[in-house]
Amino acid sequence: MKRRELRVGIVLVGLIVAMALVSFVWTPFSPTAVNSTLPLQPPGWPHVLGSDHMGIDTLSRIMVGARSALYVGVIAVGLAAVVGVPLGVASASLPRWAAEVVLRITDITYAFPALLLAILLAGALGASTETAMVAIGIASVPQFLRIARAGAMSVLASDFVLAAKASGTTRLRIAVRHVLPNIAPLIGVQVSVSFALAILAEAALSYLGLGTPSTVPSWGRMLGDAQTYLFTQPAQAIWPGLSIALTVLGFNLVGDGLRDVLDPQLREVA
Repeated sequence: MKRRELRVGIVLVGLIVAMALVSFVWTPFSPTAVNSTLPLQPPGWPHVLGSDHMGIDTLSRIMVGARSALYVGVIAVGLAAVVGVPLGVASASLPRWAAEVVLRITDITYAFPALLLAILLAGALGASTETAMVAIGIASVPQFLRIARAGAMSVLASDFVLAAKASGTTRLRIAVRHVLPNIAPLIGVQVSVSFALAILAEAALSYLGLGTPSTVPSWGRMLGDAQTYLFTQPAQAIWPGLSIALTVLGFNLVGDGLRDVLDPQLREVA
């Protein structure tokens, strides 16, 4: 059952990634070309998913929106992992008081979720895709830090690491050769889960006008544009909403599937 969920998740994520890659070389129409003579067209031919209030082809915007969502997810989650994982591994080998200081400092970021951070950064730097990526990345650091720290503490207590310490191996070498390879599966699961959250956060920020600018197709921005026509042309909200839901579902299924496949205790319970 769990492997089936993993396969379904991989298929969904693969379809989204494929759509994003195809958008680099082909879209049915220009995703930014305004056609004032054909606004709010229902699904049909040649606009398979219809057109928005400016006559822009919806399918083309959905395809490019996938690219925008994945781009923000990759950068934001990469930033969180690059900062959080080394801090987590380092705090696992620090004295207890020093580790507590690191944990308490990172806990402060829980008071600043991605949305609030984006508002603060937008006020200081202006709303942009980069602002959204930094806000989402900073907000995700504590999760990576705690996951990495818990995994590192378990590895550092194992016999082969104790033997490496007794032989005079440095802490850095132990972290690189023993800790990081052993916690990589945990980090992989967290990356998948955080990716889903990053896509949701980016959509919310774009919906509020704090993320991807209006000149770049974004699923969140499409939802914001469609709210005025929700009762007259509901398809304009359905397509980007469905894209967000399927992408988030795909990454969550991949994360859950990887966790269950890589954790032998969970496999035994299943």
